[in-house]
Amino acid sequence: MLYRQIGRTGKTASILGFGCMRLPLSGKDSAAIDEGRAEALLQAAVERGVNYIDTAYPYHDKACEPFLGRVLKKGLREKVFLATKLPPWEVSTLEDCDRLLDEQLTRLRTGQIDFYLLHALKREWWEKLKRLGIREFLDRAVRDGRIGYAGFSFHDELTPFQEIIDAYDWSLCQIQFNYMDEEMQAGRAGLEYAAGKGLGVVVMEPLRGGALAKEAPKDVQHIWDRSPIRRSPAEWALRWAWDTPEVSVVLSGMNSLDQLEENCRIAADARPHVLGEDEKALIQEAKSCYRHRIRIPCTACGYCMPCPSGVNIPRIFSIYNDRFIYGDRRWSHLMYVFASNADERADTCLECGECEEACPQGISIIEELKTAHETLSQPAT
Repeated sequence: MLYRQIGRTGKTASILGFGCMRLPLSGKDSAAIDEGRAEALLQAAVERGVNYIDTAYPYHDKACEPFLGRVLKKGLREKVFLATKLPPWEVSTLEDCDRLLDEQLTRLRTGQIDFYLLHALKREWWEKLKRLGIREFLDRAVRDGRIGYAGFSFHDELTPFQEIIDAYDWSLCQIQFNYMDEEMQAGRAGLEYAAGKGLGVVVMEPLRGGALAKEAPKDVQHIWDRSPIRRSPAEWALRWAWDTPEVSVVLSGMNSLDQLEENCRIAADARPHVLGEDEKALIQEAKSCYRHRIRIPCTACGYCMPCPSGVNIPRIFSIYNDRFIYGDRRWSHLMYVFASNADERADTCLECGECEEACPQGISIIEELKTAHETLSQPAT
């Protein structure tokens, strides 16, 4: 296992972190964690050198933190950095922040959470928390020892990301980063901006919810087959993320021993700047191949913006296209309903037509927004 420093904290973490959003289940209910299998996986991960465990208040319908509390109490807590997250959607007053943190400390059976993150920040949630005095709360929680370091996870765009970075003395941030999303959300520009400010950068969704780990479409697999080095789709994606020196930790939601062993094997020699130019070219070719599956020919040029009613047209089309690129209904639904600002969704469109007049691609934006909203609003079944 290789290790990297988490920004300016002075703490050194395994480059592979254990993400606890997708633990093995004993049934269809998300809260029905198969505790025997999940505990064995965590034990095996720590034995192999993994020392960063990531969870959050809502994971597994709020069953994840109590499960981890029980497991970590069996001699693992002192061996790992524990990260969890404050749910902004549960916060109405500053007192809620204290109540939730204290509840999480109890659920996790620990006196301190090493890395405490504001969960899935987007512009509207940050503005609310800022008004309530979240920065003072974080300062106080660090001073009284309930948390070691403060950070945030993020699912919005680059401009609010940079604004949040500059608004507080954060220790780390957690962003979505993979070879398909290099220019999406915070993206590489945000990663470099955060690292330049001294923050540790934790990467989530390096496999895009598993879409980049499952069996590749035939045209994509033909690209991987041209490499003289045989790698699984997951290995290509993980090595791409670890090739970036600003990345501190890459989280993986491992739910089988095979996945854990593969990821640990890769993490044993995944140093920055190791991928060759020919390998990077193959990854770019695979990326282009995936992109050919788009439904709406939006290039995110921005000529349709700003929308008079606030609709984030390029973001909506990006999420809608992703649904068909990867065939992942659940992830696109979450990105649209949960991780998008309410006033930027397609149902706020006033049908003024200004966007269609400005669109150089000639997209029927009004009708496409209706289709996207109807499609993305429906939960995966």
